Amino acid sequence: MKNDLISVADLDSEKIWQLIKSAIKMKTGNRRPFLVGKSLALIFEKPSLRTRVSFEIAMHELGGHTIYLSQNEIGLGEREPISDVAQVLSRYIDGIVCRTFSHDNVATLAQYATVPVINGLSDLEHPCQALSDLLTIYEKKGKLEGLTLAFIGDANNVANSLLLASALVGVNFNIASPDGYMVRGNILNQAQELSQKSRAKISLTSDPSEATEGADVVYTDVWTSMGQEEEREVRRQAFLNYQVDNKLLSLAKKDAIFMHPLPAHHGEEIAEGLLESPQSVVFDQAENRLHLQKAILIELMRGV
Repeated sequence: MKNDLISVADLDSEKIWQLIKSAIKMKTGNRRPFLVGKSLALIFEKPSLRTRVSFEIAMHELGGHTIYLSQNEIGLGEREPISDVAQVLSRYIDGIVCRTFSHDNVATLAQYATVPVINGLSDLEHPCQALSDLLTIYEKKGKLEGLTLAFIGDANNVANSLLLASALVGVNFNIASPDGYMVRGNILNQAQELSQKSRAKISLTSDPSEATEGADVVYTDVWTSMGQEEEREVRRQAFLNYQVDNKLLSLAKKDAIFMHPLPAHHGEEIAEGLLESPQSVVFDQAENRLHLQKAILIELMRGV
C-alpha cells in the first residue's frame, strides 16, 4: 500500500513527531543517499521559490533527481485527464509533488497514481509548510504541546494546515480574521475533532489583539494569494486592521516568535522591517522546508 500526503490530517501525532525527529537528523548532517536512483516529478501549476528549490535540493542531497513539469508542459486536466497523467507518470517515476490551484487535482492524482503523491500546495491546504513550521517552533521553544499560536489574517491554505497540525500535536490555535475570511466549517469541524485527543484549544475571533494576547507564536500570511488577484483591493480593505507590527507583537509573550511562510508583502500584512526583528524566525522557517521535506520524501519513497 502506498502512502500519500494530501492533508496534514493524513498523519497522526506520532507520525508528525517521527518526521520532526527525522528532519532534525537531516539538518544536523545526516546526508546519507536514502533515495539513490529515485525520481520525483514536480507538477507545478503555480510558480514557486521555496517549494521548488527545497524539493529539488532535497532529492539531490538524498541521491535522487527531479523532473519539473509546468502547466504549459503537462496541461493538467486540460490536455489530458488527470487520471491518465497519474497512471502514465506512475510508470516512469517514484513520486509526485503537485502544486495546484485546486485541491481536487492533487486528490485525483493520488487516487489514480500508484506512487506516493505529496501536496506541494493547493487552495485548501499546504501540509509541507505546516509541518516544517512545527519543526521551527519545536527548535525555538523546545516543545509543542501547550504552546499557543496566534494566526492573524486570512484563513487560507496555510492557516488550514496549521490549524489541523496544531490540533494533532496539542498546540492551542487562535485565529483572527474579518467576517467572510474565517475558517471553513469542514476544516474547523475536523480540527475540533482532532483536538479532543490532544486537548488543544481552538479560538476564532475578528480581533487581532484578542488572538495575540499571551501567544507564544505570532503568524501571518499574505492577504491575497495567487489566483485571487482580482480580489486584491477588496481584500486590502477587509484586512486593513490585520497588519502585524511591533505594537501587536508586544501583546504576545516577551519571548514570542514571529513567523511568515513567505513571500511577504512589506507594508501590508507585516510592518516594514518586521522580518529583520529579533523575534522573527522567518528565514529559519524557510530553511526548514528543506529538512522536513527530506523527512517526508524518505518516509514516502524509500520503499517504493
